[in-house]
Amino acid sequence: MKGLERYAVVSCHVERPLDDAVWRAFERMLERRPSGFVVTPLMRPPALDSGEDPERWLARARRAAELAPLGHHTHWGGPTQARPVAGIEAAAVVRAEIDWVRARGLEPRWFCGGGWYFDEAVAEALAAAGYVDCSATSFRPGYLDDAAPRLQLPGPRRLRLPSGASLLELPATHSVGMLARGLPRLDGFVHLHFHDWELVDRRRALALAALLRVLRLRRRPLALAELTELAAGAEEIAWPGATIDT
Repeated sequence: MKGLERYAVVSCHVERPLDDAVWRAFERMLERRPSGFVVTPLMRPPALDSGEDPERWLARARRAAELAPLGHHTHWGGPTQARPVAGIEAAAVVRAEIDWVRARGLEPRWFCGGGWYFDEAVAEALAAAGYVDCSATSFRPGYLDDAAPRLQLPGPRRLRLPSGASLLELPATHSVGMLARGLPRLDGFVHLHFHDWELVDRRRALALAALLRVLRLRRRPLALAELTELAAGAEEIAWPGATIDT
């Protein structure tokens, strides 16, 4: 999309919201808004089958929603297994999580699938819920094989799904490491993603803070909510049925 190359957004995959040290570090970041960036928390709901405390999770999700626009991150195989395992119906898990968080008064608007997982049924579930999706990437994750279901896009797009529904995609463009390596030749719009647990690694946390300071000099910070408005008129493309690699 023309005009977005001046901007940068930052989102966090909040995978360990019940780890006290991780949560304290992440909450401080939300409060500080480093270098003017409003970090969107894409929070993984509690894995009740694994004994995670739903009330503690809700308290932290509500606090996150006070500080920034709230999003949703799914791990289909439990707290430590991002992508779906055998026997898991990915879209059913997403629908159940959406129902669970909404029944408790939360209204996340943005979504990212664990391990960048994405398929047609998940896309239809997200569109039906009125979500904006951030599961696409502008790069090929090196740890995924060629057949791994995912979506690759060069920038924001509206997906026209087989049902006729439309789903806005705001792809991630950089991890922390990718941004560090690419800063000298930074080109175009930036959607930086990181993980909450990176903030308790001093080296990673310092690197992220430094990168945000430099990025602020190169791009205007946007919240994901602002990007969503700007990208509302993004080019529409038909659901491809497979990875888009352009």
